[in-house]
Amino acid sequence: MPASGVDRPTLVLSSDADLVDRLLRLAAAAGVELEVTRDAQRCHPAWSAAPMVLVGADLAPDIATAAPRRRSDVVLVSADLDDHRVWQYAMEVGAEHVALLPDGESWLVQRLAEAQRPSSEGLVLGVVGGRGGAGASTLAVALAFSGLRRGLQPLLVDGDPMGGGLDLVLGGEDVAGPRWPDLAAARGRLASSALGDALPHVQTLHVLSWDRGDVCEVPPEAMRTVLDAGARETGLVVVDLPRRPDDAARAALSRCDAVLLLVPAEVRAVASAGRVANAVGPLVRDLRVVVRGPAPTSLEPELVAESLGLALAGWCRAEPGIAAALDRGEPPGRTRGPLSRLADSLLGAFVPDRAVEA
Repeated sequence: MPASGVDRPTLVLSSDADLVDRLLRLAAAAGVELEVTRDAQRCHPAWSAAPMVLVGADLAPDIATAAPRRRSDVVLVSADLDDHRVWQYAMEVGAEHVALLPDGESWLVQRLAEAQRPSSEGLVLGVVGGRGGAGASTLAVALAFSGLRRGLQPLLVDGDPMGGGLDLVLGGEDVAGPRWPDLAAARGRLASSALGDALPHVQTLHVLSWDRGDVCEVPPEAMRTVLDAGARETGLVVVDLPRRPDDAARAALSRCDAVLLLVPAEVRAVASAGRVANAVGPLVRDLRVVVRGPAPTSLEPELVAESLGLALAGWCRAEPGIAAALDRGEPPGRTRGPLSRLADSLLGAFVPDRAVEA
Protein backbone atom coordinates (compact mmCIF):
# COMPACT_ATOMS: atom_id res chain seq x y z
CA MET A 1 0.00 0.00 0.00
CA PRO A 2 1.39 3.41 -0.83
CA ALA A 3 2.14 5.76 1.98
CA SER A 4 -0.96 7.54 3.09
CA GLY A 5 0.65 9.85 5.60
CA VAL A 6 1.28 13.55 5.55
CA ASP A 7 3.96 14.67 3.10
CA ARG A 8 4.35 18.23 4.42
CA PRO A 9 4.48 19.87 7.84
CA THR A 10 1.71 22.01 9.29
CA LEU A 11 1.84 25.56 7.93
CA VAL A 12 2.08 28.53 10.31
CA LEU A 13 1.26 32.00 9.00
CA SER A 14 2.39 34.65 11.47
CA SER A 15 4.96 37.43 11.83
CA ASP A 16 4.50 37.59 15.61
CA ALA A 17 7.81 36.24 16.94
CA ASP A 18 6.39 35.43 20.39
CA LEU A 19 3.43 33.56 18.91
CA VAL A 20 5.65 31.63 16.50
CA ASP A 21 7.98 30.62 19.35
CA ARG A 22 5.03 29.41 21.39
CA LEU A 23 3.68 27.39 18.46
CA LEU A 24 7.09 25.84 17.87
CA ARG A 25 7.16 24.71 21.52
CA LEU A 26 3.68 23.20 21.18
CA ALA A 27 4.73 21.43 17.97
CA ALA A 28 7.73 19.98 19.78
CA ALA A 29 5.37 18.67 22.48
CA ALA A 30 3.25 17.06 19.75
CA GLY A 31 6.34 15.61 18.09
CA VAL A 32 5.73 17.35 14.75
CA GLU A 33 7.41 19.97 12.57
CA LEU A 34 6.08 23.34 11.41
CA GLU A 35 6.67 25.38 8.28
CA VAL A 36 6.58 29.09 9.17
CA THR A 37 5.70 31.77 6.62
CA ARG A 38 5.72 35.39 7.75
CA ASP A 39 4.47 36.92 4.48
CA ALA A 40 0.76 36.49 3.66
CA GLN A 41 1.41 36.99 -0.04
CA ARG A 42 3.66 33.92 -0.10
CA CYS A 43 1.19 31.53 1.53
CA HIS A 44 -0.35 30.09 -1.64
CA PRO A 45 2.21 27.34 -2.51
CA ALA A 46 1.87 25.59 0.86
CA TRP A 47 -1.72 26.57 1.71
CA SER A 48 -3.40 23.64 -0.11
CA ALA A 49 -0.68 21.03 0.45
CA ALA A 50 -0.23 21.39 4.22
CA PRO A 51 -2.24 18.94 6.36
CA MET A 52 -3.21 21.82 8.67
CA VAL A 53 -2.83 25.62 8.66
CA LEU A 54 -2.38 27.80 11.75
CA VAL A 55 -3.16 31.47 11.04
CA GLY A 56 -1.88 33.98 13.56
CA ALA A 57 -4.33 36.75 14.36
CA ASP A 58 -1.65 39.27 13.39
CA LEU A 59 -1.67 38.11 9.75
CA ALA A 60 -5.35 37.22 9.46
CA PRO A 61 -6.41 40.47 7.72
CA ASP A 62 -3.60 40.06 5.18
CA ILE A 63 -4.48 36.40 4.61
CA ALA A 64 -8.11 37.37 3.96
CA THR A 65 -6.90 39.95 1.42
CA ALA A 66 -4.60 37.41 -0.24
CA ALA A 67 -7.74 35.23 -0.61
CA PRO A 68 -6.34 31.70 -0.80
CA ARG A 69 -8.88 29.00 -1.63
CA ARG A 70 -11.08 27.90 1.25
CA ARG A 71 -9.99 24.60 2.78
CA SER A 72 -10.54 22.52 5.88
CA ASP A 73 -8.20 22.22 8.90
CA VAL A 74 -7.56 25.95 9.30
CA VAL A 75 -7.17 27.21 12.88
CA LEU A 76 -6.92 30.86 13.89
CA VAL A 77 -4.46 31.27 16.79
CA SER A 78 -4.21 34.21 19.16
CA ALA A 79 -2.54 34.86 22.51
CA ASP A 80 -4.63 37.97 23.15
CA LEU A 81 -7.65 36.84 25.14
CA ASP A 82 -9.15 40.33 25.06
CA ASP A 83 -9.09 40.75 21.27
CA HIS A 84 -12.70 40.13 20.23
CA ARG A 85 -11.77 40.64 16.58
CA VAL A 86 -10.43 37.08 16.43
CA TRP A 87 -13.90 35.71 15.68
CA GLN A 88 -14.27 38.07 12.75
CA TYR A 89 -10.80 37.10 11.57
CA ALA A 90 -11.75 33.43 11.79
CA MET A 91 -14.72 33.98 9.50
CA GLU A 92 -12.65 35.99 7.03
CA VAL A 93 -9.97 33.29 6.59
CA GLY A 94 -12.41 30.37 6.75
CA ALA A 95 -11.06 28.93 10.00
CA GLU A 96 -12.93 25.99 11.54
CA HIS A 97 -11.60 26.66 15.04
CA VAL A 98 -10.12 29.45 17.15
CA ALA A 99 -7.32 28.51 19.55
CA LEU A 100 -6.85 31.08 22.32
CA LEU A 101 -3.55 30.57 24.11
CA PRO A 102 -2.70 29.52 26.72
CA ASP A 103 -6.16 28.03 27.38
CA GLY A 104 -6.23 26.15 24.08
CA GLU A 105 -2.71 24.76 24.21
CA SER A 106 -3.56 21.17 25.13
CA TRP A 107 -6.25 21.02 22.44
CA LEU A 108 -3.84 22.43 19.86
CA VAL A 109 -1.13 19.92 20.73
CA GLN A 110 -3.63 17.10 20.15
CA ARG A 111 -4.76 18.57 16.82
CA LEU A 112 -1.16 19.00 15.66
CA ALA A 113 -0.43 15.36 16.46
CA GLU A 114 -3.58 14.19 14.67
CA ALA A 115 -2.78 16.25 11.57
CA GLN A 116 0.64 14.59 11.28
CA ARG A 117 -0.69 11.05 11.69
CA PRO A 118 1.59 8.19 10.65
CA SER A 119 1.40 6.72 7.16
CA SER A 120 0.51 3.13 8.08
CA GLU A 121 -3.10 3.67 9.10
CA GLY A 122 -4.74 2.52 5.89
CA LEU A 123 -6.09 3.98 2.66
CA VAL A 124 -8.93 6.50 2.52
CA LEU A 125 -10.30 6.71 -1.02
CA GLY A 126 -12.93 9.26 -2.06
CA VAL A 127 -15.36 9.19 -4.98
CA VAL A 128 -17.18 12.22 -6.34
CA GLY A 129 -19.43 12.61 -9.37
CA GLY A 130 -18.59 15.04 -12.14
CA ARG A 131 -22.30 15.74 -12.51
CA GLY A 132 -25.54 14.68 -10.87
CA GLY A 133 -26.33 11.04 -11.56
CA ALA A 134 -22.81 10.23 -12.68
CA GLY A 135 -22.81 7.06 -10.58
CA ALA A 136 -20.38 8.01 -7.81
CA SER A 137 -22.30 6.06 -5.16
CA THR A 138 -22.37 3.01 -7.42
CA LEU A 139 -18.61 3.20 -7.97
CA ALA A 140 -17.98 3.69 -4.24
CA VAL A 141 -19.90 0.49 -3.47
CA ALA A 142 -18.05 -1.39 -6.22
CA LEU A 143 -14.70 -0.26 -4.79
CA ALA A 144 -15.72 -1.51 -1.35
CA PHE A 145 -16.57 -4.93 -2.81
CA SER A 146 -13.22 -4.93 -4.58
CA GLY A 147 -11.64 -4.41 -1.17
CA LEU A 148 -13.48 -7.48 0.09
CA ARG A 149 -12.08 -9.50 -2.81
CA ARG A 150 -8.62 -8.42 -1.66
CA GLY A 151 -9.21 -9.79 1.81
CA LEU A 152 -9.89 -6.41 3.45
CA GLN A 153 -12.93 -5.47 5.54
CA PRO A 154 -13.70 -2.05 4.05
CA LEU A 155 -15.70 0.70 5.69
CA LEU A 156 -18.10 2.42 3.28
CA VAL A 157 -18.89 5.99 4.38
CA ASP A 158 -21.69 8.11 2.96
CA GLY A 159 -20.39 11.68 2.92
CA ASP A 160 -23.22 13.06 0.77
CA PRO A 161 -26.19 14.06 2.96
CA MET A 162 -28.35 14.72 -0.10
CA GLY A 163 -27.48 11.49 -1.89
CA GLY A 164 -30.33 9.31 -0.63
CA GLY A 165 -28.25 6.91 1.47
CA LEU A 166 -25.66 4.26 0.62
CA ASP A 167 -27.61 1.72 2.66
CA LEU A 168 -30.35 2.00 0.01
CA VAL A 169 -27.81 1.27 -2.75
CA LEU A 170 -26.94 -1.91 -0.86
CA GLY A 171 -30.56 -2.79 -0.10
CA GLY A 172 -29.86 -2.49 3.63
CA GLU A 173 -32.02 0.40 4.76
CA ASP A 174 -33.74 -1.83 7.33
CA VAL A 175 -30.53 -3.17 8.87
CA ALA A 176 -30.17 -2.00 12.46
CA GLY A 177 -27.24 0.11 13.56
CA PRO A 178 -26.16 3.74 13.95
CA ARG A 179 -26.33 6.26 11.12
CA TRP A 180 -24.67 9.68 10.87
CA PRO A 181 -27.11 11.43 13.23
CA ASP A 182 -26.04 8.98 15.94
CA LEU A 183 -22.32 9.70 15.44
CA ALA A 184 -22.44 13.42 14.69
CA ALA A 185 -21.06 14.23 18.15
CA ALA A 186 -18.00 11.96 17.77
CA ARG A 187 -14.78 13.65 18.86
CA GLY A 188 -11.14 12.72 19.38
CA ARG A 189 -9.87 9.17 18.92
CA LEU A 190 -12.74 6.73 18.41
CA ALA A 191 -12.05 3.08 19.25
CA SER A 192 -11.69 1.31 15.88
CA SER A 193 -13.09 -2.01 17.02
CA ALA A 194 -16.06 -0.33 18.66
CA LEU A 195 -16.90 1.48 15.43
CA GLY A 196 -16.75 -1.68 13.32
CA ASP A 197 -18.84 -3.67 15.78
CA ALA A 198 -21.53 -1.00 16.03
CA LEU A 199 -22.08 -0.03 12.40
CA PRO A 200 -24.64 -1.76 10.17
CA HIS A 201 -23.23 -4.81 8.40
CA VAL A 202 -24.81 -4.81 4.94
CA GLN A 203 -23.87 -7.28 2.19
CA THR A 204 -20.74 -8.15 4.24
CA LEU A 205 -19.71 -4.45 4.30
CA HIS A 206 -19.53 -2.07 7.27
CA VAL A 207 -21.58 0.95 6.23
CA LEU A 208 -22.08 4.40 7.73
CA SER A 209 -24.95 6.12 5.97
CA TRP A 210 -27.76 8.59 6.64
CA ASP A 211 -31.16 7.81 8.04
CA ARG A 212 -34.42 8.83 6.40
CA GLY A 213 -34.97 11.79 8.72
CA ASP A 214 -34.00 15.41 8.34
CA VAL A 215 -30.41 15.99 7.33
CA CYS A 216 -28.22 16.80 10.32
CA GLU A 217 -25.00 18.75 10.31
CA VAL A 218 -21.93 16.57 10.77
CA PRO A 219 -19.08 18.53 12.37
CA PRO A 220 -15.75 18.23 10.52
CA GLU A 221 -14.16 16.76 13.65
CA ALA A 222 -16.71 13.93 13.66
CA MET A 223 -15.94 13.13 10.02
CA ARG A 224 -12.19 13.05 10.72
CA THR A 225 -12.71 10.88 13.78
CA VAL A 226 -14.76 8.31 11.87
CA LEU A 227 -12.37 8.16 8.89
CA ASP A 228 -9.31 7.81 11.12
CA ALA A 229 -10.91 5.03 13.15
CA GLY A 230 -12.07 3.23 10.02
CA ALA A 231 -8.65 3.45 8.39
CA ARG A 232 -6.93 2.05 11.48
CA GLU A 233 -9.32 -0.88 11.76
CA THR A 234 -10.02 -1.88 8.16
CA GLY A 235 -7.11 -0.68 6.04
CA LEU A 236 -9.58 0.73 3.50
CA VAL A 237 -12.25 3.41 3.78
CA VAL A 238 -14.28 4.40 0.72
CA VAL A 239 -16.10 7.75 0.98
CA ASP A 240 -18.95 8.83 -1.29
CA LEU A 241 -18.60 12.63 -1.52
CA PRO A 242 -20.93 15.45 -2.61
CA ARG A 243 -20.15 17.60 -5.64
CA ARG A 244 -20.53 20.77 -3.57
CA PRO A 245 -18.54 20.12 -0.39
CA ASP A 246 -19.87 21.21 2.99
CA ASP A 247 -17.58 21.52 6.01
CA ALA A 248 -17.69 17.79 6.75
CA ALA A 249 -16.95 16.91 3.14
CA ARG A 250 -14.01 19.32 3.10
CA ALA A 251 -12.64 17.54 6.15
CA ALA A 252 -13.08 14.21 4.36
CA LEU A 253 -11.41 15.49 1.20
CA SER A 254 -8.37 16.66 3.14
CA ARG A 255 -8.16 13.21 4.82
CA CYS A 256 -8.44 11.26 1.55
CA ASP A 257 -5.24 9.81 0.14
CA ALA A 258 -6.81 10.02 -3.33
CA VAL A 259 -10.13 11.07 -4.84
CA LEU A 260 -11.66 9.65 -8.02
CA LEU A 261 -13.76 12.05 -10.11
CA LEU A 262 -16.31 10.01 -12.07
CA VAL A 263 -17.24 11.66 -15.37
CA PRO A 264 -19.69 10.34 -17.99
CA ALA A 265 -18.24 10.66 -21.49
CA GLU A 266 -20.49 13.59 -22.42
CA VAL A 267 -19.56 17.17 -23.27
CA ARG A 268 -21.89 18.72 -20.67
CA ALA A 269 -20.69 16.28 -18.02
CA VAL A 270 -17.10 17.30 -18.70
CA ALA A 271 -18.03 20.97 -18.32
CA SER A 272 -19.75 20.22 -15.02
CA ALA A 273 -16.82 18.09 -13.87
CA GLY A 274 -14.50 21.04 -14.45
CA ARG A 275 -16.39 23.03 -11.83
CA VAL A 276 -16.35 20.10 -9.41
CA ALA A 277 -12.60 19.68 -9.92
CA ASN A 278 -12.07 23.36 -9.17
CA ALA A 279 -14.05 22.98 -5.93
CA VAL A 280 -12.41 19.80 -4.60
CA GLY A 281 -8.97 19.89 -6.22
CA PRO A 282 -7.35 22.36 -3.80
CA LEU A 283 -8.42 20.17 -0.87
CA VAL A 284 -6.96 16.83 -1.99
CA ARG A 285 -3.51 15.39 -2.46
CA ASP A 286 -4.35 13.26 -5.51
CA LEU A 287 -7.33 13.82 -7.83
CA ARG A 288 -7.81 11.45 -10.77
CA VAL A 289 -10.48 11.01 -13.45
CA VAL A 290 -12.57 7.93 -14.11
CA VAL A 291 -14.59 8.01 -17.34
CA ARG A 292 -17.85 6.13 -17.75
CA GLY A 293 -19.39 5.23 -21.11
CA PRO A 294 -21.22 5.13 -23.35
CA ALA A 295 -19.91 8.15 -25.25
CA PRO A 296 -22.73 9.56 -27.44
CA THR A 297 -20.22 11.55 -29.53
CA SER A 298 -17.27 9.12 -29.35
CA LEU A 299 -15.58 11.27 -26.71
CA GLU A 300 -12.38 9.44 -25.80
CA PRO A 301 -11.44 8.96 -22.11
CA GLU A 302 -7.99 10.45 -22.71
CA LEU A 303 -9.56 13.60 -24.14
CA VAL A 304 -11.85 13.92 -21.10
CA ALA A 305 -8.89 13.70 -18.72
CA GLU A 306 -6.80 16.09 -20.82
CA SER A 307 -9.58 18.68 -20.94
CA LEU A 308 -9.80 18.55 -17.11
CA GLY A 309 -6.04 18.67 -16.68
CA LEU A 310 -6.08 15.51 -14.54
CA ALA A 311 -4.63 12.03 -14.75
CA LEU A 312 -6.85 9.28 -16.17
CA ALA A 313 -7.31 6.54 -13.56
CA GLY A 314 -9.55 4.29 -15.66
CA TRP A 315 -12.69 3.95 -17.75
CA CYS A 316 -15.42 1.44 -18.42
CA ARG A 317 -18.43 0.95 -20.63
CA ALA A 318 -21.96 0.95 -19.27
CA GLU A 319 -23.15 -2.13 -17.39
CA PRO A 320 -26.51 -3.37 -18.74
CA GLY A 321 -29.36 -3.63 -16.25
CA ILE A 322 -27.61 -1.87 -13.38
CA ALA A 323 -30.42 0.67 -12.83
CA ALA A 324 -33.05 -2.07 -12.54
CA ALA A 325 -30.78 -4.07 -10.23
CA LEU A 326 -30.38 -1.08 -7.93
CA ASP A 327 -34.16 -0.68 -7.72
CA ARG A 328 -34.38 -4.34 -6.70
CA GLY A 329 -31.84 -3.75 -3.93
CA GLU A 330 -29.10 -5.71 -5.66
CA PRO A 331 -25.74 -4.06 -4.90
CA PRO A 332 -23.54 -2.97 -7.81
CA GLY A 333 -20.08 -4.38 -8.38
CA ARG A 334 -20.51 -7.52 -6.30
CA THR A 335 -20.63 -9.89 -9.26
CA ARG A 336 -18.32 -9.94 -12.26
CA GLY A 337 -18.95 -7.34 -14.92
CA PRO A 338 -17.55 -4.09 -16.34
CA LEU A 339 -18.07 -2.22 -13.06
CA SER A 340 -16.35 -4.80 -10.85
CA ARG A 341 -13.45 -5.06 -13.29
CA LEU A 342 -13.07 -1.29 -13.23
CA ALA A 343 -13.14 -1.25 -9.42
CA ASP A 344 -10.51 -4.00 -9.22
CA SER A 345 -8.28 -2.08 -11.62
CA LEU A 346 -8.69 1.20 -9.76
CA LEU A 347 -8.08 -0.26 -6.32
CA GLY A 348 -5.13 -2.26 -7.63
CA ALA A 349 -3.31 1.02 -8.25
CA PHE A 350 -3.42 1.74 -4.51
CA VAL A 351 -3.14 -1.72 -2.95
CA PRO A 352 -1.11 -3.71 -5.51
CA ASP A 353 0.27 -6.02 -2.83
CA ARG A 354 -3.16 -7.63 -2.29
CA ALA A 355 -4.29 -9.85 -5.14
CA VAL A 356 -7.98 -10.15 -6.02
CA GLU A 357 -9.48 -13.38 -4.79
CA ALA A 358 -11.25 -15.49 -7.36
